[in-house]
Amino acid sequence: MSKNTHHVAVVTTLMRIVGAAVLALGALLPAHANADTEAQAILAASDAVRNPSRSFAVTVNLIEYRSAKQTDNNTLSVYSKADGSSGQYRSLIRFAAPVRDVNKLMLKSGNDLWFFDPASQASIRLSPQQRLLGQASNGDVVTVNLAQDYRAELKGEEDLVDGERVMRRCHKLHLAAASPDVTYHRVEMWVDTSSSRPVKARFFAESGHLLKTAYYRKFQAQLGRERPTEVVIIDGLDPAWVTVMRYSDYAWRDVPDAWLQRDYLPRFNPE
Repeated sequence: MSKNTHHVAVVTTLMRIVGAAVLALGALLPAHANADTEAQAILAASDAVRNPSRSFAVTVNLIEYRSAKQTDNNTLSVYSKADGSSGQYRSLIRFAAPVRDVNKLMLKSGNDLWFFDPASQASIRLSPQQRLLGQASNGDVVTVNLAQDYRAELKGEEDLVDGERVMRRCHKLHLAAASPDVTYHRVEMWVDTSSSRPVKARFFAESGHLLKTAYYRKFQAQLGRERPTEVVIIDGLDPAWVTVMRYSDYAWRDVPDAWLQRDYLPRFNPE
């Protein structure tokens, strides 16, 4: 074989190897992209179970338990409206009880969270990670589309006992924060394969520490579909420290854009 012929043969072989590698990579990339797309779709479907499709109002009652004994509670009126550009909800929360907190307000607009005290007429910036009551943080009581704030990865399917001791077949999702100012750095979430209902979630700090575990329960027909009306939150270190979030009085409600502006808080009147 001449040197030229040998050179052509080597080049041809290399081109075949490179071509095969490119084809293999091309086959892998769409599969990975499809898996990511499927995971985001599952998460978005779960969001749609938790969140009504247009602006609404709901009452949230938070109850804290220590070793099965009630230690604190409060009641919030929540007004939420999806932002047309981002798809994320903006929320105004009015404290309805206890008496010491009546008419205090929290406002979530984008990733900004503000607290307003009518006694001082002052509004201050809040962290969504800050605890509101028990294991419920500020970020837990505002309406959130997780698919907007997290990148989902599908980890397969698992059989899981839900918060009402019923076995469910679930998708298991790993959620990674898409920006540093969301409530949790990482979330593990289980979503019912047949109904897209959220079943269980585990919330982690950036350090990897388990902050809390939540079970979604007591699904009822509210504003057009079955939604969880109770979330049980268990502390990551002390399982005897439990906070229950109960949702009631769902109603379609026009939420004016003016309500969702920080400078409007001193003038807010829900009636």
